[in-house]
Formats: sequence, structure tokens, C-alpha cells
Amino acid sequence: MTETEEARPGEMLGIILDALKEKKGKNIVTIDLREIGNAICDHFVICQGNSTTQVDALSDSVHRKVKKELNTAAHHVEGKNNSLWVLMDYSDIVVHIFLDEQRTFYNLEDVWADGVLSRIDDDL
Repeated sequence: MTETEEARPGEMLGIILDALKEKKGKNIVTIDLREIGNAICDHFVICQGNSTTQVDALSDSVHRKVKKELNTAAHHVEGKNNSLWVLMDYSDIVVHIFLDEQRTFYNLEDVWADGVLSRIDDDL
């Protein structure tokens, strides 16, 4: 796949989830936002790490795996400087990687409660 080709969202979603699982991301959830009229994307992926080092490793894993498998990169990344909350924007999918305290504070699962939430088993 060339950089100008777009990956199917389902394929990219699977690759992102695999990348997070490889680095032991915790409490991984997806929120399907496609039925919400004012949603900024089709899916959120939310997970957390135990330390800023793990949050950084999780975001690096997503970046490397998506680049390798789909030859594409995030359009925008925020939060790499302090790794408390890293946001990776892949247009149709936005990945949020938090430390526990920041995840609890921002509570995206409740903010986007109109979406369809799916919990990904940590043991997969």
C-alpha cells in the first residue's frame, strides 16, 4: 500500500489494537462513533500505561506497526513531550494513550457515551 492509499478502517483498527497489546496496554477500549452526527472520527481507541515510559512505548509501537503494515503515519500527534496523554490522529481513528490519573480525569468513555463501547480483553 502506498502512502497515498487509505487503509480500510477495520484493518487499521486491528493493527492499532495489536500494537497496544504487544506493549501490554491496559484497559483497552474502542468507541464506535460512526452513528454520532458530530463525531470527529469513526473510532476512538483508548488505553493506558503504567508510566510515562510505557505510554511512550505504546505510542511508538502504534506508530511503527501502522507504518510497517500500512505505510502510513498519523496526521497529527500530541503529548509526546510529557507522555501523560498521547493523542494520535489517523483521520478515521483517533488513539488516546493515557496514564491512569489523566484517563480518569478526562473520562472520554463517559464524554462519548453515545458511541458503542467495546472492551478489549487484556489477556488477548
